[in-house]
Amino acid sequence: MFCPQCGISQSEDLRFCKQCGANLHAVRQAVTTRDAGGKLDWSKTWVAEMFMSEAEQIKRHQELEQLMGITPEVKRYREIKAGVIVSAAGLGVMIFLSILMEGIIRSGQNPPSDAAILSRIWAAGLIPFFIGLALIINGLFVSRKIVAAAERQERARAKTTDALEAHAEAPRLQSADTTEFVPANFSVTEDTTQHLLNHSRKQ
Repeated sequence: MFCPQCGISQSEDLRFCKQCGANLHAVRQAVTTRDAGGKLDWSKTWVAEMFMSEAEQIKRHQELEQLMGITPEVKRYREIKAGVIVSAAGLGVMIFLSILMEGIIRSGQNPPSDAAILSRIWAAGLIPFFIGLALIINGLFVSRKIVAAAERQERARAKTTDALEAHAEAPRLQSADTTEFVPANFSVTEDTTQHLLNHSRKQ
């Protein structure tokens, strides 16, 4: 066997390559367990995702989220968490820049015109602070409505499914036995074909 990493010939009983340390046992297992007759299913690769429409991509993304257990409530909590982190980072940047610029201004090495600019640089931290604040507000108020709507939709879907299952399992009435009302010798065409019998006898 040749090592797939360095290309050196190795004996079959070695677990690791002597030259580079590659795991030859894992390589042997991969080669022996590989399905030689099986074909590659391109629909399960990233190539298929390139050719999906936007609606199919959204649907696939939702299916993957559902498989991973990411519910709208989980998304909401993640959004709030991200908002707290971004706001805290913005607050930290504001404090850091304020202290740093105050130290630079007090050092006296800058002209007074620069001191006015340097004293306001801390405001750059307001941007992430307000972005984080917006994420928190969105998570607390707006996303709550989205989660509630998703829960209502899920309950309606479950209710519909339950109703369909109940309808499928409901006992059905048996059709009435109408043979007791119809005489055994009766025929639907008897009256309409009676004249044909009379006509054939005359000839």
